[in-house]
Amino acid sequence: MANFSATKTLTAIVSVAALGAAIGLGAETALAQEKNVTEDQIVRALAPEKKPLTRGLSVGPHQTVDPTAAAAESKFVQKFRGRSTRSLSTAEREEIAAIVKDKPKIDLEINFDYNSADISAKSLPSVQALGRALTNNDLKGSTFVVAGHTDAAGGEAYNQDLSERRADAIKRYLVDKYGINGTDLVTVGYGKSKLKDPSQPLAEVNRRVQVVNMENKATASNAK
Repeated sequence: MANFSATKTLTAIVSVAALGAAIGLGAETALAQEKNVTEDQIVRALAPEKKPLTRGLSVGPHQTVDPTAAAAESKFVQKFRGRSTRSLSTAEREEIAAIVKDKPKIDLEINFDYNSADISAKSLPSVQALGRALTNNDLKGSTFVVAGHTDAAGGEAYNQDLSERRADAIKRYLVDKYGINGTDLVTVGYGKSKLKDPSQPLAEVNRRVQVVNMENKATASNAK
């Protein structure tokens, strides 16, 4: 009888442990899924903001473009289209950061294999969603800045190089898998110079790829 009770108790403990592991695994999977954004979320984040009608060139029912600003932005885009990430100087990287500051953007938590620019398997859904979004009719034909960022671990030169390689990896994937024109993707690396959360310099949130809609189709066509 004692052995029987002990066996039942052990079985119960194992069952509870197994249930706890299953719940933990389920929660971990759900958390991983939450980090993957959808095509619709990306499209909505990158769609140009509709502004009240003001003096300028109308590009829609509630959207206008300042001719001077549009011409300056178009010139900016042409300056960097087709440039390799590593050809950009520090001053040019800062110029890009300043001009895209108020543009529609989204931060994607895209993980890479350790010490490499290979996109991790768990982040592929987010990159694939990005590819579908950028070929969506609402965004197709726009010019996008793809900016790589790292956390604060490691030296500046190392992180700068890593962020550039990772931005280039995203661009290659989008060009190869989704047929996006390479000149429509301006890549730039910022290393650890622009932490999203400076209070937690080693946090995952700092290891990200930011995508910015630099020039929408209507702006481009009206700025010529």
